Amino acid sequence: MSAAHDHKHEEMLYRAWVQVIEWMKEYAAEKGVQFSKESDFPDFIYRMERPYQLPTTMMAVSLSDERGEPFFFASVSPRHAKLKHVAFRVPGGHVHYHAHWEEGQGLVLEGKFPLTKEKLYQMADRARAALVRA
Repeated sequence: MSAAHDHKHEEMLYRAWVQVIEWMKEYAAEKGVQFSKESDFPDFIYRMERPYQLPTTMMAVSLSDERGEPFFFASVSPRHAKLKHVAFRVPGGHVHYHAHWEEGQGLVLEGKFPLTKEKLYQMADRARAALVRA
């Protein structure tokens, strides 16, 4: 893989991450739950005098129920990671998904399923329902 291709791949992954954040914010607004930033990129926190070049400062975000109990986490790999991906996790459970950027397909879950807004909503709905049952 060429350096130019790596840069484009990373750029597209981080742009897709911004879309995931927007979808999660929309989910929160539509479903009456809370969207929260969990952490910023270390590059942003420790940038000192360097310019910051990612399209968002947010590296990890979550959705929480009305009580403030998180039920769905999403995060993206930092720039220094070799194999970058977006991760989705359900707190307190073993359920987690990884999505990688694939040229021509966008974010692909587990190497098979395109991540769409509808799919993200389904994942969040299932996670929220699991919290209610717990």
